[in-house]
Amino acid sequence: MAETLIRLRDDSASTAPVVAFADLSDTANALAVRLMPGDDARALLPLLGQLELVEVAFPGFNDGRGYSAASILRESGYTGELRAVGDVLVDQISHYHRVGFDAFAPDQPITRAAIDTAIATWPEVYQRTVDGRPAIWALRHG
Repeated sequence: MAETLIRLRDDSASTAPVVAFADLSDTANALAVRLMPGDDARALLPLLGQLELVEVAFPGFNDGRGYSAASILRESGYTGELRAVGDVLVDQISHYHRVGFDAFAPDQPITRAAIDTAIATWPEVYQRTVDGRPAIWALRHG
């Protein structure tokens, strides 16, 4: 993982050790966890109140299962930091943000300015989002 961490949050970054999802049952008091593709984010739902950080790994840009994990967590009420890590590409940042990611730890450096530009590129969206923007169809039909 690159040294770069870009956060879109105002609070302090978690310093808790990140536990692999597979090891979560061994550490019931974990404050930070990493989901890999194939891990079921729904298993974290009982822990949402204690988790400060959920890292979602993107080992390859073409594996979109992490988007589903983020949506599940945000739609279930998770308000802690949701960090995309790994093969995070600037041209996918707006999509990460739409499903609730608010921090990024990319393998390749990305600037904060590039992230801000990517998020602002499409102010209107067609699909339902968790970032607070209403979909175009909702604006048209109330």
